[in-house]
Amino acid sequence: MANEHGNLSINSQNIFPIIKKWMYSDHDIFYRELISNGCDAITKLKKLDLIGEYEAPDDIEYKIQVKVSPEKKTIQIIDNGIGMTKEEVNEYINQIAFSGAEAFLEKYKDKTNEDQIIGHFGLGFYSAFMVADKVTIDTLSFKDGASAVHWECDGGTEYDMQDTTKEEPGTAITLYLNEDSYEFANEYKAREVIEKYCSFMPIPIFLENEDAGEQTEEIPEEEVTEKDKVLDTFIKDAVTEEVEKEDGTKETVEKVPAMLLATTASEDEHRESRNASRIAANNATGRQEAPHSFKTPRFTA
Repeated sequence: MANEHGNLSINSQNIFPIIKKWMYSDHDIFYRELISNGCDAITKLKKLDLIGEYEAPDDIEYKIQVKVSPEKKTIQIIDNGIGMTKEEVNEYINQIAFSGAEAFLEKYKDKTNEDQIIGHFGLGFYSAFMVADKVTIDTLSFKDGASAVHWECDGGTEYDMQDTTKEEPGTAITLYLNEDSYEFANEYKAREVIEKYCSFMPIPIFLENEDAGEQTEEIPEEEVTEKDKVLDTFIKDAVTEEVEKEDGTKETVEKVPAMLLATTASEDEHRESRNASRIAANNATGRQEAPHSFKTPRFTA
């Protein structure tokens, strides 16, 4: 595909000012919109697999990845769902062909703090521009022979689109935050917002701080795999408790036995996969999970 430079639909000319005004009421809502889009993309791909129109790899682990970088002031939201072709990017992103567009713009053009503006219009993806000066998309459709597409826009009515090298189906959206929105690249702020808005999402969500450096975790030695880099092994002492016997004397009893642990550093993808498998196992056995699908890898300083 040759590099393409174009203009967004004429109906978009007033969209970005409206979005940036609306941000003063609920400017953190973009996390919900973009993560929800990613969950929808995965749900669609799972349905295609179910009806035989797509054959998923045996080892696929559907998930949403949220990567924040306080240093670069960026947020990435990545799904391994259905992806988009160039034609679909044109239809769903460039044309902004939403129903009722003109009526929406007329109704809200002079309002700055109306509740649920984004919800009324279904902008979804364009909520990213509430907090970002520039947004890029890298996407690859699940369809055979599809080419990966890179799209970017700086919040005006022009965009650039070209081929890219993405190899796995799905979509990665990168937000280059504006000066007023750097807080959303903070790991703890991101966790707070995602737990607030995404507790009902049907797909596991993983948060990663790209600036955190190597993360380690302590796991039972028998759980170590070839993908783990073992930094150290040690015996964790047994947990004991002193109890009083019926005759008044005291004895020390073992509550938790001593355990051989390994301190490991594993690739992010492997560490996330391990946690995802635990979520699936818990759901299968009916054990109670936390009331949200948001998970972060265990790590120690």
